[in-house]
Formats: sequence, C-alpha cells, structure tokens
Amino acid sequence: MADTPTTPDKDAPLREDIRLLGRLLGDTVRDQQGEASFALIERIRQTSVRFRRDDDLDARRELEDILDALAREQTIQVVRAFSYFSHLANIAEDQHHIRRSRAHLLAGSAPREGSLAHAFDKAANALGGDASGALAGFFEEAFVSPVLTAHPTEVQRKSILNCQTVIARLLDERDRIRLTPDEQEANDAALRRAVLTLWQTRMLRPARLSVIDEVNNGLSYFETTFLRELPRLYATVEDRLGLGGAELPAFLQVGSWIGGDRDVNPFVTADVLERALSLQAAAAIGFYLDELHALGSQLSLAVGLVNASDALLALAERSADHSPHRSDEPYRRAIAGMYARLAATWKALLGGEPPRHPVGAAEAYRGPAELAEDLDTVHRSLVANGSAVLARGRLRHLRRALKVFGFHLAPIDLRQNSDVHERVVAELLATARPHIDYRALDEAARTELLLEELATARPLASPHVRYSEESESELAIFHAARRAHLRFGPGVIQNCIISKTDDVSDLLELALLLKEAGLLRPHEQALDVNIVPLFETIEDLRNAPQVMERLFSLPIYRSLLAARGELQEVMLGYSDSNKDGGFLTSGWELYKAEIGLAEVFARHGVRLRLFHGRGGSVGRGGGPSYQAILAQPGGAVQGQIRLTEQGEVIAAKYGNPEVGRRNLEVLVAATLEASLLASDAPAPDSAFLDTMQALSDSAFAAYRGLVYETAGFEDYFWQSTVISEIAELNIGSRPASRKKGTRIKDLRAIPWVFSWSQCRLMLPGLYCFGSAVKAWLAARPDDGLAQLQRMYREWSFFSTVLSNMDMVLAKTDLAIASRYAELVRDATLRETIFGRIRAEWQDTVDVLLAITGQQELLDGNPLLKRSIRNRFPYLDPLNHVQVELLRRHRESHDDERIRLGIHISINGIAAGLRNSG
Repeated sequence: MADTPTTPDKDAPLREDIRLLGRLLGDTVRDQQGEASFALIERIRQTSVRFRRDDDLDARRELEDILDALAREQTIQVVRAFSYFSHLANIAEDQHHIRRSRAHLLAGSAPREGSLAHAFDKAANALGGDASGALAGFFEEAFVSPVLTAHPTEVQRKSILNCQTVIARLLDERDRIRLTPDEQEANDAALRRAVLTLWQTRMLRPARLSVIDEVNNGLSYFETTFLRELPRLYATVEDRLGLGGAELPAFLQVGSWIGGDRDVNPFVTADVLERALSLQAAAAIGFYLDELHALGSQLSLAVGLVNASDALLALAERSADHSPHRSDEPYRRAIAGMYARLAATWKALLGGEPPRHPVGAAEAYRGPAELAEDLDTVHRSLVANGSAVLARGRLRHLRRALKVFGFHLAPIDLRQNSDVHERVVAELLATARPHIDYRALDEAARTELLLEELATARPLASPHVRYSEESESELAIFHAARRAHLRFGPGVIQNCIISKTDDVSDLLELALLLKEAGLLRPHEQALDVNIVPLFETIEDLRNAPQVMERLFSLPIYRSLLAARGELQEVMLGYSDSNKDGGFLTSGWELYKAEIGLAEVFARHGVRLRLFHGRGGSVGRGGGPSYQAILAQPGGAVQGQIRLTEQGEVIAAKYGNPEVGRRNLEVLVAATLEASLLASDAPAPDSAFLDTMQALSDSAFAAYRGLVYETAGFEDYFWQSTVISEIAELNIGSRPASRKKGTRIKDLRAIPWVFSWSQCRLMLPGLYCFGSAVKAWLAARPDDGLAQLQRMYREWSFFSTVLSNMDMVLAKTDLAIASRYAELVRDATLRETIFGRIRAEWQDTVDVLLAITGQQELLDGNPLLKRSIRNRFPYLDPLNHVQVELLRRHRESHDDERIRLGIHISINGIAAGLRNSG
C-alpha cells in the first residue's frame, strides 16, 4: 500500500525562526550578563509556562518567590530579555506572513481575501461586463487615506526599529536566496551582530518625547515604506486595470496628525507646526533628489544609439551639466538639470544646502507641477523612441511619488477641542463688540451671530490688542497654516478637525477663526480647508445626523461647501465613545450614526467622507481593517474613507515595507468592495436591529453601572493598572488626562485602554456583552439563540463584533490579571470588582462560543491562535515581573532603576500584544 502523503507543517519555518532568534538572544544574554543571568531567565520562563498551561498554584507561588527575591539589577535584566524577545517574535511573525503570501502566489492559488486581485475578481463576478467601467470609475473618484497619529502611550524608539529592520532583512535573505555555506555563515554572523546591537541599544528615551521627536518617528515609516511602496501599489492597480499607459489620480494618500493635533497638547504651537512641515518637506525632496541621482546613473542613453524628443533635447540644453563626457547623453544632462533645480528648491523652501551638491546653479521649481512636467518630458521621450520599458521602472515610481507626496510629503490635519475655539471666539467678540457676551448666548443666538460675522470680510482680531496666551496661540496656528499654503501649496494642510463637536456653532466658530487667517474668504466664497466635526461621545453620536441637517440648511455654509466640491468629511470617535458607553454600545451607536448621516447627506446632495478615529485595540475600534470596512452600513463608504493608525499598530503594519504594502492594499481592496459590491446589499433584517438595540441598552446600563456608578471603581483602576506610572513616565508628548485629577471621565481614551491591556484584562473590549446576551436569551428561551446565530451568519456588522470580541477574550488572562488585582489595597473592593469582571468574562466566552459554534476561542482565527501560542509564554513573565516592580515602586517612589524596569516592561508587553492601544 502506498504511503499516505503527509501535510506539510506550514508553521514549521516560523517556529524555526523563533527558535533561532531566541537562541541568539539567549547566547547574547549569556555572553553579556553571564551564565547565572541566563539560567535565572530560563527558570522564570519555564515556571511561567507552567502557570499559564495549568493555572498551577505551586507554579504561582514559585514564581512569586523567584520574583520577590530578585535584586534590582536582576529584575532589569529579566525585563529586558523578555521585552526583546517580544520584539524578535514580532519580526519572525512578519517574515512568516511574507513567506506564506509568497508561497500562496507561487502556488498559483486563488487570490486571498483582502488582496486587490481578490477584490477585482469579486467585481468581475458580480458586475460582469460592467466591471471594467465600474472599477475605472471607482478609482477616478476614490480617496483612501490612513492617517498616522502621535500616541500618548507610544513606546517604540526609532533606534530599536532600525535594529529590527536589519534583523528582518537578514531573515528575508535566508528565505529568498539559496545560500552557499560561506553566505550562510556570513548571514549567521550578521544576525548575531544585529541581535547584540539590539541588546546593547537603549530601549527607552532618557527624556519625555517632544512633538518633533514624534514627527521624526513618523517620518521613518515614510522613508521605510510609504515613499517606495505606494508608487508600486499604484503601478499594480494601473496594470491590472489595463489602462494602456493612462494614469490614475492620487486615490491613496497617507496623512498625519503629528505636529498639528493640539487637543490638550500645549506643546503643538505654530513654531512646532512649521518645523514639522519643514521636516516633512525635507524628507520628500531629499527622496526625490536621491531618486534623480540614481535615475541619472541608469539613463546613460547616447544620441547615436537612440533618438530623443525635441522637448527632451531642449531640457538637456537648459541643464548646467556641460561635461564633455556626457555631451551625447541628453537624458543624463536633462536629469542633472532637474536635480539642480530641485536642489535650488530645497534651498528656497528649507534654507541651507541639500544633502548632495548639484552640478551647477539653477532656478528653483515654483511647485511640484513643474518638476512633474519635466519628468513627463523624459517619460514621453522614452516612450516615443522605443524605450518604453525604461519608463516603467524607477522613472514611473518617481513620477507617481511626486503626484502623491508633492513637496509636502503628507497633509497634516489640525485638530483642537471645541471648548478652546469657543473661548477664543468669545474673547475676540468681547474686544470687537463689547456689548456681546458670547458664552452666555444660547445655540440659536450663537449661530445667528456667527453667520453675521461670516458674511463680512472684516476681521475681529486687532493687531493693537493683546489677547490671552490661548487666543494668541490659536490665531498663530491658523496664520501658520495660511503661510504653509502659500509656501508648499494647498495640499499641505487640508483638514481642520473639531473635537467634542456637539452642535452647529462648533463648526461656525472654526469657520470664523479660519476667516481671521485668510483661509476662509467670504467675498470670494473660498474655503481653503475642510471643516471636520468630530463626534465622540454616545450622546454626540446620537445627535450627529441632526447637527449636520441643521448645518446643511444654512446657505452660507452650503456656499462654502460648494467651494470644496460639495464634499463634507465627518469624523467619528471610537475611543471616547467606548470609554463613555462600552464596547458594544459604542459600536452600535457608530453604526446607527453612519446610517443617519448617509441619509442626511443624500437628502442634501452632499458627498459623505467618513473619517474613522480607530485605535489599535478592539477597545478603541480596532481589529482587522478589512472586516471593519466591509462591516460599515450601506452608503457609508462611497469610495471615500480615512482612518487613524496609532500606537504599536503603526510599527506592526508599516515597519516592514512588504507588510506595509500588503496593509495598504487591504485598505484599498476593502474600500473598493464596500463601495462597489456592498452598497446595494439589502439592509439588515429589522429583527436584527431591534435585537441589537436591546443588547446595547442592557450592556450600556451594565457598563456605566460598573465604571461610573460603582463606588471605589476609580481607585480600583488606578491601583490595579499601570495608569499612574504611564502618567509619570516619558511616554508620548501629551498628558494622559485632559484635566488634573484621577476622574475616569477626564482620562484620555488611549491610556484608559492601554492600561487595561497591560494588565491583560481587556475590559474595554468585552464588558458587558455576556450578561446582556444572557439576559436577552432568558426572555426568549425557545428561539433566542437561533436568532443570534442567524445574525452572526447573515450580518457582517454583528459577525465583526463577535470576531473582535473573540480576539479580546483570547488575549485576556484572568490568572495574570488576578495578580494585578492584588495591588488594590482594599480587599473587599478588590474581590467585588474583580469578581464582577471575571464573571462577565466567563459569560461572554460562553455566549460567544454558543453563537459562533466554536469549540474554543479563536477557532475561526488560526493565525492569531498560533501567534498567542508562540508568544504568550514569553510575554507572561513580563507581566509577572511588572506586578512586582509596581509593588516596589509604590512602596518607594524615588528608585529610578525600578521606574526604568516598569517602563521597559510596558514596552515589552505592548510589543507582545501588538494592538494594545
């Protein structure tokens, strides 16, 4: 009988990489810290594995004894070792994703969900002969934009990211190339050096991160991924559409908040904004200079061997490159002239000398369009003279990069809280019209007054009046934005966002401040930026459609909107709505708000663009982007979407160029499918909506009852998590709380979620789904479960809710969380609150398995299940050590080394969880 073929173990290479990196790290620890340190770390790991695997009380006591006995410096070494392993495991996982994707393509398998190939195939099957026209039309009108935001709990250093990039490249080399023995030895040695460098690189910053530090961190992802991978993705789309050389508009762009987000961040000033814009421009222009230099070295075409267009020859003649060695190489001379003009542009826009000197002096480009025309001249000449293949490489990508990034690299959004705008407007009016007490007016009177002011070009601010520091700072920001438009073009700042929007006057106040800086010019009916309301609390989400209805009824605002192409962006806040009302109610109110907004916009003939303020964690609206976009209600996407990328998610998604391109592709594919294929899908069954409302009402009451109405809950939170340590350590440029004090209401949503994830109790992503479902089922014993199962099968919104909750439940570890709970001094309070959370977790697990039909958590997500299995035995020790460090720190606040250990443990746990905030 023939042997039965064995199924290859697809995860074996991942385990091999993890073992390899773990062994190299272990060897490094042994060499650098000694055999005793290595043995201690290994003992902690093995004991932690027993604790996780068996919930072994003996292992728990042994672990506590080991940790209690650790000297301070031993503790630091233990934390460093397990933290670095978390980073190395991430690298191995990313490399495995790349490996599996390549294997899938090489095998000729059907395109994977989330790829553009899969989206194109779905469109062809659904639309038939109309698919080509529909796809072309989609890309002509589409706009997809991930927006990088600074994170109050961001823990990655750029130096660490650079080390990780080297290790990832070496692993990739082992995969793609069949190495000779000498090459293998060289690769092994390089990996050992890279891991040693990582070990000897300081993981933490010695001082609190400044806004400019955050800008530089954000720029590293452009340099690593976006500047090169976006043009390649565009080329893929254009080739797949078969455009015959035609080019698509810039439908995919990366935005940024870093340097423009002023909401409770006093360090973002006009000077900081201008420095951020200059740094971005330097990154963009520097990249173009490097690409032109490389392109010149490649296009060595000689006149005697190839023809060139008259326009190209004229471009070469205008060049300052008169070297006799290149006299018959017009392409090189033309590019040298372009380089000289671009170098002059660097000096004109940024001052100083560019990184590499040009061959001669030249006139600066007046804008990216002039450089684009010169590049197009080179392109057309190559195509017309039999060298089209040369136009499809570096030149094609450079032309696309210029069209996407311009001279400004990425648009920076401005954001401020509506309360600040209100105070500034009130002060301006009090000076210009002393008889008016603006803040005493009701909404109708405020709206009437603001409309009156918007109808005239007369400014309110006087150069002869000294205003409050707050007002001066806000006015300076808008004037800086106006200067930036004149310096870099209108693409540099396109959106002004109003946090905590709750009525029409909030938008009109911003319009009035824009008028003060000349960004809104009433007599020209010109508005240079989008005015974007941000609805973030449960109440604000419920009111959002009515607010926009009233806004669109104002003729003055509609005339301004016409200047923006009848497109209005609305931002929805996932984080604050979750902290306000809990995971389930937040998701449901967001869904209903989108439906209501789509109806209002359709009625007024205004195009809707939603900006999703999602975080990395499920507790902040995170989870897989593909499923999240497809779960939007019909009419909510319309080919236009922006969404925030925050925290560890930025590094996880875009730190590796190939992984970054894949994630960008997912965003485009999901937007395409949601716009072309899901827009006509039938609305959910009304019974589904009624059920969801009942579950939300019950969960909302339970969540508010625990978080805001339980006596002592605030003390429990501050004592059982790392929130107080986050508030005092050098993490991020913004404070953890909007106001001084410990009220949860004032706490920023990001550190709220981040703190729970650190102690492995993902309360913001699960409370109170289980008890809500059990109560609902108790009233419907006959058909209730069947109804929920049908909702799971037929309604993408509900299935996405459960999928994200599945992930949260699996990442929660009650045994570890119980050790954090022991930090709460009041035993009665500790047992009461932790007992309620533990019971809710179990209820949620029970109902989720019953609804989905899974036997275990993550049965439907084997990739994440594998990841948890591989990494958590190494992550758990960090939590155990962190608990001990927190205990010591709170007993003695003046030990700098203990604070360092806590900070490193925060870094390692965040890296291990990957989407913790």
